[in-house]
Amino acid sequence: MLSSVLLLAGAGTYVWADSRLNQQVDLGTLSGRVPRGEGTNYLVVGSDSREGLSQQDRKELNTGSAEGRRTDSVILLHTGANGTTMLSLPRDSWVTLPPYVDPDTGRSYRAAPNKLNAAFSLGGPGLLVRTVERNTGVHIDHYAEIGFAGFVGVVDAVGGVGLCLDKPVRDEDSGADLPAGCQTLDGAEALAFVRQRKQEAQGDLGRTRNQQEFLAALARKAATPSTLADPSKTFPSLRAGLDTLIVDESTELPDLMSLFEAMRKAASGGGRQLNVPVADPDLRTPQGSAVRWDDRRARALFTALREDRPPG
Repeated sequence: MLSSVLLLAGAGTYVWADSRLNQQVDLGTLSGRVPRGEGTNYLVVGSDSREGLSQQDRKELNTGSAEGRRTDSVILLHTGANGTTMLSLPRDSWVTLPPYVDPDTGRSYRAAPNKLNAAFSLGGPGLLVRTVERNTGVHIDHYAEIGFAGFVGVVDAVGGVGLCLDKPVRDEDSGADLPAGCQTLDGAEALAFVRQRKQEAQGDLGRTRNQQEFLAALARKAATPSTLADPSKTFPSLRAGLDTLIVDESTELPDLMSLFEAMRKAASGGGRQLNVPVADPDLRTPQGSAVRWDDRRARALFTALREDRPPG
């Protein structure tokens, strides 16, 4: 979508968009990185940052008032000679956090088991990237994160996204209250849908499937000729996405174009949409219920990504 919009709009829009990139994550300073493999890997994070939302927005969107950022979704996107793989990593995955220093107190911590979401809340994007690399062996080349406000803005800017539900979706925590059947979700409804998980039989795993399903629908809608040819949709969606997008220092607009194109391909059948293989979706831990990966199958999947081979 981004590449088509910029080509249609010309050099002025390209310069404007490039100047709005928030390149605040420095992957070059991270220690303990794993070696680069074949292809390119993006870590795409949906965070629960409330930045850009008024108190009224927070109330209407059922986002609560928590400050800071936590992960709502974590996707490892691989592109290479053998196509695109979009792999969801449940935020409750039971992983090993590498040694780290608390950015607020300066206190050092040893490597320890915890949920994947804890890496982000304890050490931000840097610790999340290091944790993903440590537990997958896959080198992260680029980082991209979008908060609640940007997500809602993009969905509203494209005129809503069509989705067909085989059962009603109701969740008091997220605010989801959607009937069964085909319908068009606005930004608030879409946010509630991708955040809910309590009515899902598999909890966090069910939510990651919902997130992939919705991202696929959003990518298809954003790439339709009617959306791309309508400036009233393309420019607001571009602005809404860039306003709350956080990327690493090496990510430029061409990298974002490649990222969006890869997501579009995966969503339209030109790639693979996977969840990490799971052995136990309800592992009891000192941090509550967590998701334990199937070590053997997960290791084979991560090896295929490193070597740019088709998974499975």
